[in-house]
Amino acid sequence: MAEKKKHSYGGQAVIEGVMIRGRTSVVTAVRRPGGEITTNVKPLPSTTVNKARRTPLIRGVVILIEAMVIGIQSLLHSANVSMEEEEEKIPAKVIWGMMAIAAIMAVLLFFIAPLFLTGLINNAIPNSLVFHIIEGVIRLVIFLAYIKVISYLPDIKRVFTYHGAEHKAVNAYEAGVPMEVDAIKTYSKAHVRCGTSFLFLVFIVAIIIFTFVGRQALWLMLLSRVVLLPVIMGIGYEIIYFGARHAKNWLMKIALAPGLWLQAMTTGEPDDKQLEVAIAALNKAVEIDRAEETSQAALPDTSIGP
Repeated sequence: MAEKKKHSYGGQAVIEGVMIRGRTSVVTAVRRPGGEITTNVKPLPSTTVNKARRTPLIRGVVILIEAMVIGIQSLLHSANVSMEEEEEKIPAKVIWGMMAIAAIMAVLLFFIAPLFLTGLINNAIPNSLVFHIIEGVIRLVIFLAYIKVISYLPDIKRVFTYHGAEHKAVNAYEAGVPMEVDAIKTYSKAHVRCGTSFLFLVFIVAIIIFTFVGRQALWLMLLSRVVLLPVIMGIGYEIIYFGARHAKNWLMKIALAPGLWLQAMTTGEPDDKQLEVAIAALNKAVEIDRAEETSQAALPDTSIGP
C-alpha cells in the first residue's frame, strides 16, 4: 500500500487563539480569561471532499470561500470564549451575510477604488500597460496602508501575534521537531501558504490579467474587475500551491519572497503563552487525524486485486 501523503496543516489566528485545519476537522484553541486553554473541534464541510476542490483553477475559489466560512465561525467562537459568554449557534444566513459584506467591501476597496483613482489621471497615461501598472501599484499601496492602519488597533495587533504563533507551530511541525514552546519559538513566523502571500500574488496576477482586458470604457473595466476576480484568485492559488511544493526552487523563492516579506506586517512575535495555544490547536488536529488513520487501518481489507 502506498504511503499516505502527509497533510499540510494550516489555519488562522483568532481572538486569543489559533484555528488549525486538519484532514477532516477544524480545531480552534482559545485561552480563556482565567488562563486555561479550551479546544473546540468541528467537522469540515462536505465541500472538502468534492471534485471542485481538487480541480486546478477552480479549487482556489472553492477553498477561499470555504476558508472564509470556517474563519468567520472560528472568530465568532473565539470571541465568545475569550469574553466568557455563552456560545450560541450562528445561523448559516448570518455567516453568508457577513461573508457577502466582507467580499463587497474588499472588491470596492482593493479593485474598484484603484480603478477610479487611476482614471483621474487617465489622460496623462500614455498606454494601457502603464495604466494597469499604475492601477496595480495603487492597489498595493491601499492594501499596505490598510494593514498598517489596522495594525495599530490593540486587538488586531494581538491577533497578529497569534498569527505568528500559528506559523511557528506549523513550520516546526513540518520540520519534525517536538511540539514544545522552547523547540518552536526559534522558527520563522512567515510561511509560504499564508493568506497574506496569497493576497499579494492575487494583486500581481490582477495587473497581468487586466492588462489583457486593455483600457476600455469605464463600465467594461468595472465589470472585468468583478467577473475576472475568480480567475485571478484561481491562478493566485495555483502559484501558492505549486510554490509550497517547490519552495527550494530558486525561481519560486523569488516569486514568493515579496509575500513572505509582507508577512512581517501581519505577524507579530508571539510570547510563550500564545505559542502554547498554537501547539494545543495543532496537536489536537494531528491527534484526531492519527486516530482516524488508525481506525481506518484496523478495518478489514475488502478491496479486490493488489
